[in-house]
Amino acid sequence: MAWDRDSLWAKAATFMERAFQESKEDPLFALWAALGLELLARSAVSHVSPTLLAEPDSNHQYLLHALGRGSEKVSKRSLGAQKVFDLCVILFEGFTDAERKICVAIINRRNEELHSGSCAFEEDKSTQWLSGFYRACKTLSECQGYTLEDLFGEDEARHAEELLAEKRIKVKGQVESKVAAHKKVFEAKSATDQKKATKSAAKEAISLSYHGHHKARCPACGSAASINGEPYGTEKVTHEDGEVVVRQPVSPRGLSCTACGLTLSGYAELEVVNLGGRYTRTTSYTPEDYFGLVDPGTREPDWEYDNE
Repeated sequence: MAWDRDSLWAKAATFMERAFQESKEDPLFALWAALGLELLARSAVSHVSPTLLAEPDSNHQYLLHALGRGSEKVSKRSLGAQKVFDLCVILFEGFTDAERKICVAIINRRNEELHSGSCAFEEDKSTQWLSGFYRACKTLSECQGYTLEDLFGEDEARHAEELLAEKRIKVKGQVESKVAAHKKVFEAKSATDQKKATKSAAKEAISLSYHGHHKARCPACGSAASINGEPYGTEKVTHEDGEVVVRQPVSPRGLSCTACGLTLSGYAELEVVNLGGRYTRTTSYTPEDYFGLVDPGTREPDWEYDNE
């Protein structure tokens, strides 16, 4: 069982090539594309480390295989597809929960197609998930230093980019309409109510900032809003002024403003209002809390002496 990035990438590209030999309305296109998608995700994860593809176990038997030290008596066992996509959300900034959901839905359809008597891809046409599929493939390719052209070939990559551009234009129009509508509602309030709402939103944003949210300026009313996100990548730990400071990169997922009621969901919507960039979540700990240390002067002994 090969978990190295190069072999997984090559196989993913081969399956994608096979998929594009079929009409996009043909269930065979969907089946081959789904097979290629899982291999592409595994390739991306392996690009970080092949060890991440080994199914966890208490004796590290599968992990040892990934390190080339496994026993011949123990078969290799890979991480399940859904867990692979869960990892992609953690590892790659552009791979959001929206991409994870569309990928898992495609894989579930593939499993139904392969393991049951139903024609799953006949019931679920590719037009319903094609743009999400392209978006996921683009992110999973670029995080490895590849492009859609490397994965799909020139013609199919150009088609995919055109479809994604159309999708971005559609999302841009929807977000701009939503922002304008909430701005209008906020401006219709009295000056007193506006001031009250803005003050309340500021307090809420400060409160949420202590729970991992990021403060931002609402694009509709200008009040303080909160952005939530998912951590990804590696924490940076430093020691500053007697404290342990942990900085964690976070990929934004949504925005909420209590002053005007505006909510935005997903990276694509946040990108429209220039709030799609990652931010850093900074948390400070005392050394005792961070390392789980116990002050020997305050700890009561949990043993008894027998002096007889």
